[in-house]
Amino acid sequence: MNYLQKMKGGGQSPPKVGLLEVLWSWIGSFVGIAGVALIHYKILDQTGLMLILGSFGASAVLIYGAIRSPLAQPRNLLGGHILSAIVGVTACQWLGGTPWLAAAVAVSLSIALMHLTGTLHPPGGATALIAVIGGDSVHSLGYLYVVMPVALGAAVMLLVAVVVNNIPATRKYPEFWL
Repeated sequence: MNYLQKMKGGGQSPPKVGLLEVLWSWIGSFVGIAGVALIHYKILDQTGLMLILGSFGASAVLIYGAIRSPLAQPRNLLGGHILSAIVGVTACQWLGGTPWLAAAVAVSLSIALMHLTGTLHPPGGATALIAVIGGDSVHSLGYLYVVMPVALGAAVMLLVAVVVNNIPATRKYPEFWL
């Protein structure tokens, strides 16, 4: 197939979802992000620790809005974020003097490792990038960044996803754990 021909697409757009699906996606994402944010602002903010990350917004889209996607499953959510956080912190510590290189290595290596481990979760790329560009508050955490905010925040969101996504009879989450 001609290289430019591939760019035309040709598949059908996905079907629209019903209002109940939209409502349950909204409820899940609201409760999940609110839970992580409340823990952050009510408990941890005074300690200088953090629990909320920008990449969790993208995870919310997957685990509350695209619950059947392989990229939204618990293995991918937890594994993708945790693995990417480790890679991001390591890249920052080894290559932080050259931030553009540290950022590129963090994201590209996290994608490769997520592929190899079967934990591909697109927001993981942002988690790796945040470890590099997050500034002093993130850099000072070192590998604690992997535990808090990443692992703990993702676990809170997963707990909410398992509870909320299984309330309506029309939804089932997860499709698989491992």
